[in-house]
Amino acid sequence: MSRTSGLPDFPWDLLAPAKRAAAAHPDGLVDLSIGTPVDPVPQAVRDARAAGSDAPGYPLTAGSPGLRAALADWAVRNCGATADALGVLPTIGSKELVAWLPTLLGLGPGDVVVIPEVCYPTYEVGVRLAGATPVRSDSLTAVGPARVRLVWVNSPSNPTGRVLPTAHLRKVVDWARERGAVVASDECYLTLGWDDTPVSVLAPEVTAGRYDGVLAVHSLSKRSNLAGYRAGFVAGDPALVAELLAVRKHAGMIVPAPVQAAMVAALGDEEHVAEQRARYTARRETLRSMLIKAGFEIEHSTAGLYLWATRGEDCWATVDWFAARGILVAPGAFYGPAGERHVRVALTATDERVAAAADRLSA
Repeated sequence: MSRTSGLPDFPWDLLAPAKRAAAAHPDGLVDLSIGTPVDPVPQAVRDARAAGSDAPGYPLTAGSPGLRAALADWAVRNCGATADALGVLPTIGSKELVAWLPTLLGLGPGDVVVIPEVCYPTYEVGVRLAGATPVRSDSLTAVGPARVRLVWVNSPSNPTGRVLPTAHLRKVVDWARERGAVVASDECYLTLGWDDTPVSVLAPEVTAGRYDGVLAVHSLSKRSNLAGYRAGFVAGDPALVAELLAVRKHAGMIVPAPVQAAMVAALGDEEHVAEQRARYTARRETLRSMLIKAGFEIEHSTAGLYLWATRGEDCWATVDWFAARGILVAPGAFYGPAGERHVRVALTATDERVAAAADRLSA
């Protein structure tokens, strides 16, 4: 059987007609759909990558000593982790890790993976690639007696921008530990809290000071505009991280040496993060205000890079409404059946394009 036979259609292909319609606007397309960074890569990061470009030998799958130290230090500062008890491992962006984690952990037919009701499509794709069974649920008590091996949580959420309370995360970790399941927390937007302050699954108030059965997934794509570098990492249970490393060494899943050097520079510099955050703050305020004035309700959206908007209709009708104004947004149906009456509006467009979208929404 083909690997693709059990996979859903690639969601962004389904958006092509709306993109063509939006691109026909006289002032051009405003793309607020995918959420790809558009601002410059920080100069210090580019310099570090260039300095590390004379790399004729194979890099370490585990990451250079300097990178491993930078990852651990960052997790201590931003997640409340304890460096001496933490495993860290660089990944080729976070999407790669999300897609392959069930397989890397040895999951297969008969195993159940719990994913959020509304979530990033790659969680389900990764489960199906492994031959396991995905179950959408935000309440673990509703899962029943299934053989759960892995639980994905995502806070701040993509697409909703919802932030999970500390008590909720603690309950998930306790529930999973009682059943021998792994908790994987996608925290790619952790440092982008607006109305709420996100808490990492690595925080001691969540883990009770130990990391068994817990993994946190992070990315430099949004905080440092490094989507094109494919720079991410996983941190948590050192035994699980060692298992992941062992398989990845065999599979050749290695972050290139110049990218590793760039990651060290990016992780050690907070000035560029503050500058980028200020850009997103301004864009968020502009788009949020205009969406509300245009009759939309914004739900959750207290952190991250998206506004989760609805006006109570089928999401594809809303997509068409935006496309008629030259704006492309993502239909909530991409993220699960519970999202079918919402659209996701990304903050990742230039100031000029965000202003153009606001003008069109207010017309």
